[in-house]
Amino acid sequence: MVLTLSILGIILSAILLYFNARKYTSSIYLGIFFFLISLYGFIQYVVLFSKSVVLVGIVFTNVGFPTYLIGPVLYFYFRSVLSDNARLKKHDLWHLLPMVVYLAGTSEYLFTSWFYKMDIATMVINGGIKQVPFTTELGFLFKKLPLLVIYLSRPVLVMGYLLWSAGLLLRYKMLRMESMIFQQQHFMQKWLWILLGFLFVLVLSHSLQLVETFAVSNTAIFKTLNLLQIFSAIGLAGLLISPFFFPEILYGLPRLPGSVEMAKRTSIPSASLPTQESEKQLEDAGNQSSEGKPPTSEVIGSTSKFESNYLDFIEEQTEKYMQEFQPYLQQDFNLTQLSALVNIPVHHLAYYFREVKQISFTDFRNRWRIEHAKNLILEGKSSGLTLEAIGLLSGFTSRNTFLNAFKKAEGISPNAFLSQSKKS
Repeated sequence: MVLTLSILGIILSAILLYFNARKYTSSIYLGIFFFLISLYGFIQYVVLFSKSVVLVGIVFTNVGFPTYLIGPVLYFYFRSVLSDNARLKKHDLWHLLPMVVYLAGTSEYLFTSWFYKMDIATMVINGGIKQVPFTTELGFLFKKLPLLVIYLSRPVLVMGYLLWSAGLLLRYKMLRMESMIFQQQHFMQKWLWILLGFLFVLVLSHSLQLVETFAVSNTAIFKTLNLLQIFSAIGLAGLLISPFFFPEILYGLPRLPGSVEMAKRTSIPSASLPTQESEKQLEDAGNQSSEGKPPTSEVIGSTSKFESNYLDFIEEQTEKYMQEFQPYLQQDFNLTQLSALVNIPVHHLAYYFREVKQISFTDFRNRWRIEHAKNLILEGKSSGLTLEAIGLLSGFTSRNTFLNAFKKAEGISPNAFLSQSKKS
């Protein structure tokens, strides 16, 4: 089961990274998180159950160092979701310190010969991890540390970051920010708590297994079915399966724009705009958000009206630019280009089309193209142009694409529409 879940986690991380990394930066952290969790599970399976000397020789101690980033990546994901800012800063480098320390502590073993590692792998398979002479394998930094401390370092580190991430979420709730941050996206708050819950179950049960293995000398705790094994399996399975019940997590969060200039660009009535005093609070809130800190509770009252009009602003801007500049006539026009044109983040536009318009961007773009084609037909352009040419002039890439889109939008073919226009 551990192997199956690990493979599932690797597939999940690949899906997240391949399809969403360019559009939703926070999904990069989530994809890496699932990959590292799956890698750790795969290492546990190989060392405890595989009985393959070659596999154990490859993964034992050699490839475990990236798993010290499970906690930091979890924290980066929570911070990016809550602040709508996925950028890393220079001071974030200190989160790499545990991984660097582990690499330094295992450096002696990493550079030993392959034949020596095969001998160690044989000892792991025949006698268990406790039979390996770690005073040599773990290097000068770890020689005097108890094995329990070394093996608990990873889950304890993850637990620390888990509590830190939970603290961030609670801070937003205590400041009554959830109504603004998770506006129309209550599933996101539920998803974050479910993620933390399953991870807590997994880390706690795994830690207790390690304690019983090394402190109580029960080396069979990992290999026999028991309560800790069941809880550990529930935690890992829930962690890797839950994203399939929350496909919306791949989308970003429409958030309060981080500057007063954004507010001034909207068409919000002046009565609903912040006062001069609250403008300073808005600007401070935007600065805090860009630094990964939640705005203070005093800002919430003055921004709730502004936040509720943000989606209206997106609608006005997209309709305005589509009408004035007709970018849909370009055959390669896409959501990223629209984002650059209206100066609105791509994931905010994706949320707008999905939740507000409840159509895909492709259908939105095609509706404008169909209207353009209908106008050309009504203007009599069809007398000198074929319907295929009209479709190409309207931005479609081929005759079939034009015909299918027209019929989907109007319920009739372009030929039928042409006939109706002539009769009228």
